[in-house]
Amino acid sequence: MRHPLLAGAALLLAACTTPPPAPPPPPVEKPAPATAQFSNFRYEGHDAVYDQLKAGPKQYLNPIQPGYYPDPSILRVGKDYYLVNSSFTHFPGLPIWHSTDLTHWTQIANAVDRTSQVKFEGLENSRGLYAPAINYHDGTFYIVNTCVDCGGNFIITAKDPKGPWSDPIWLPFEGIDPSITFTEDGKAYIVNNGAPEGEPLYNGHRAIWMQEYDLATQKMVGPRKVVVNGGVDISKKPVWIEGPHLYHIKGWYYLMCAEGGTAEQHSEVIFRSKTLWGPFVPYKANPILTQRDLYPGREFPVTSTGHADLVQTDKGEWFAVFLGTRPYSGDLYNIGRETFMLPVTWKNGWPIILKKGEHVPFAVTRAKLPEGEGTIQTGNITRDIAFDGPKLSQEWVMIRTPSEDWYSVGGGALTLKARTAAIGGKSNPSFMALRQRHSDASVTTTLSFAPKIDGERAGLVAFQNSNFFYFFGLVRDKGALSVCVSAKSEKSDSAHGTTLACAPAKDGKVVLKIAISGGKADFLYGPSADQLTALVKDGDATILSTHKAGGFVGTVIGPYAFTP
Repeated sequence: MRHPLLAGAALLLAACTTPPPAPPPPPVEKPAPATAQFSNFRYEGHDAVYDQLKAGPKQYLNPIQPGYYPDPSILRVGKDYYLVNSSFTHFPGLPIWHSTDLTHWTQIANAVDRTSQVKFEGLENSRGLYAPAINYHDGTFYIVNTCVDCGGNFIITAKDPKGPWSDPIWLPFEGIDPSITFTEDGKAYIVNNGAPEGEPLYNGHRAIWMQEYDLATQKMVGPRKVVVNGGVDISKKPVWIEGPHLYHIKGWYYLMCAEGGTAEQHSEVIFRSKTLWGPFVPYKANPILTQRDLYPGREFPVTSTGHADLVQTDKGEWFAVFLGTRPYSGDLYNIGRETFMLPVTWKNGWPIILKKGEHVPFAVTRAKLPEGEGTIQTGNITRDIAFDGPKLSQEWVMIRTPSEDWYSVGGGALTLKARTAAIGGKSNPSFMALRQRHSDASVTTTLSFAPKIDGERAGLVAFQNSNFFYFFGLVRDKGALSVCVSAKSEKSDSAHGTTLACAPAKDGKVVLKIAISGGKADFLYGPSADQLTALVKDGDATILSTHKAGGFVGTVIGPYAFTP
């Protein structure tokens, strides 16, 4: 029998001579996310109305800003005219346009172009920056605006409308659509849409409030007062009185507002008073602009007109800018609410934008101003974008404010870094886009993309909001590369929607084309722009309409890249 001590020594010796366990294998490094390069970018827009109608030498065409450019506000300073639009959660935001003749327009700035000004993270696309109003006083330009769900009402200022514009001065009142007015004694007043005093009497019951703004202290001062309750005739339960602008013209204070909501019942109404604080009496022949009473089956309809602003030229003529829509069928339009302009006539001391029963005209007599420089934005167009750098033009937008740099431009290409922010999420994806400006439009580009990670994708996205969009491009799955079309048309957990069709991709270079005609969309691909095959024909483009998708924005189309 072995002694216990000897047995223990044997075990100890074995333990000392047993080799240590092998180290774990080194981790497999995940490949770096791919980058996508887009070149040869072309936008083509063609609407049938412009085939039948061309502006003469003394005319301009409506809309003056086609596509998603709603809620216009206009200003004249000397011989220069400035126009600003809503932009919601697209960034940079609040596009500013300049003209000297009210016909040729050039975008000169985005008033919100720094992430320090506002942040849109987590917001749906129809929140953010609503209905800006621009004005000028004593060497300073002012924009008053609302950031819905991101801070409320604010003022930004600039010495030059090209910027830089200041960080917001936040204002302590409820509601939307503020507008600032300067009186002859140097004081400033802000009017805006707000809840009525007490309990609302009906759904859509709102009021127009006014309060003084102290320019020296940059604070609201004095009493805050309702100047219009409900609308023109509260006994008829008018809804959504909003978008107010206050003017002092020939001894009268005019208060002009939108009424009826921003859809087909939209209209523009006006009140006046001999004193600043009222009482404001409505015009007996209101509304001074609407299209809601016209035959819905008319050819080339313009609908939903309202949210207007007035400007007088240095020659004494009056014009109004306002929003409207151009449906391709019923109440279906994908391109959003657009900026129109019409001359204003005066009758018995009241301004009339359009007589009742008249259609918004597409061809209109120009203002009696010397011809200016810039671009006529309206009409059938073809635009080739070279991406020659060093920056993108100011019309390009992304979704929400960025937290990092993820794109570059130059050498003929727009380069996007594939990131984990998905187009169907609520952050800032690698997506850069232009507004769709025509009901019949196409976007073509050459994509170069070499993904090494399954699930990576890059291509074109036609985007209405995070629940309604199309993706068309290259997708890596199980090591294979395919060109695919996917669509999202409802709220779901899917970041890229449902795949509609795929085809094998020969390599990582392909020409992509999305061609939209009203409510239909074709998705074509191939080795070159003149050798394209349809992957999906007659796709349902009505999912890109405001009527189906909801909200207040229009479709934007452009390059996108994603990595899981």
